Amino acid sequence: MSARKTGMYRNYFAELGIDEAAIQARVEDTFQKLFFDPELKIYHEVGDDMGYVTDTGNNDVRTEGMSYAMMMALQMNRKDIFDRLWKWTYTYMYLDENWYNHGYFCWSNQLDGTKNSEGPAPDGEEFFVMDLFFASHRWGDGEGIFEYSKLAKELLHVMIHKEDDGKGEAMFDPKAKMIRFITCVNFSDPSYHLPHFYELCAEWCYEEDKAFMKEVAAISREYLHKACHPETGMSAEYADYDGAPHREEGPWGEHWHYYSDAYRTIANIGLDWSWYGADSWQTECAAKLQKFFVEKVGEKPFKVYQIDGTEEEENALHPVAIIATNAQASLAAADLAETCGDAELYKNAKAYADQCVQRFWDTPVRTGDRRYYDNCLYMFAMLALAGQYRIY
Repeated sequence: MSARKTGMYRNYFAELGIDEAAIQARVEDTFQKLFFDPELKIYHEVGDDMGYVTDTGNNDVRTEGMSYAMMMALQMNRKDIFDRLWKWTYTYMYLDENWYNHGYFCWSNQLDGTKNSEGPAPDGEEFFVMDLFFASHRWGDGEGIFEYSKLAKELLHVMIHKEDDGKGEAMFDPKAKMIRFITCVNFSDPSYHLPHFYELCAEWCYEEDKAFMKEVAAISREYLHKACHPETGMSAEYADYDGAPHREEGPWGEHWHYYSDAYRTIANIGLDWSWYGADSWQTECAAKLQKFFVEKVGEKPFKVYQIDGTEEEENALHPVAIIATNAQASLAAADLAETCGDAELYKNAKAYADQCVQRFWDTPVRTGDRRYYDNCLYMFAMLALAGQYRIY
């Protein structure tokens, strides 16, 4: 039964016999490390009422990180941090009427707020919308930029209808009804597909956008069937609308592997199953991915992989992110039913799911310059597996 219907969220750590007090302490400690630890934090406060998150690997501020940190603050009931992040975002990242892509947010800024681009990245906007809806429901609407529900509806409306004004492109392709990788291309990023968010958007958005978002949710679930390899469960970073890894000459041509962005796909599948339980295929996909990593990779260093599991020579840039997302996949994999049609997969699914969660529990947050991305996915997995990544 889905959390959306029951209001009950699975605490996987507790199922492994971990003490509730230890689980809560670990969630709190992880949040403290990301936001306040002098050596590890990615969050920085500015003045009396703003703050930003640094991508420590690229020394910039991205809508990805800002929207992720807002969700973390929301889930941890830290309205003070949420509002600081949102004010910095709106002050420095918003693209007003003087910019071609007005209504969106600049995907990358310098630490002083200077824009590095005039283009947006849809993964940030997707999270901003859900951040704002959740904030409205958890804390109530304020005024101006803190009238959360109004801004959420307006931003989502722009994401759907931007092409109508002739100044920029929609983030949801109006024909394919899928999220684009960036607004000026006609292909996608499987890790951007968040059907669990789209279902909620369809409930809370403007009336005229409800049917579209409901359809987007269904299409996203279908798309993931095509984008995830039938044997390994892995997806490419970028994929065409038919699900095939996107290959081309030029700037987007080297992203057809299971690499950084792609790790999020299976975590999203796990969370969608936990919240909605709408597509039993998700349990099979997650179990197959875990089988690959437990049986084929084991304790070896993670590599860059082709989605069929073929290893490349290059080591993975974000190994802790792989451990975290593999663990979050357990929310789906552990529910694989005997009726899946694959007796061998079913036999090992729960044990492999437990193993992935235990490995995550035993893994500390990442240190060093590349810690930002790994630790964001780490925090989300920590919340999800503790039953604390919730709908508000």
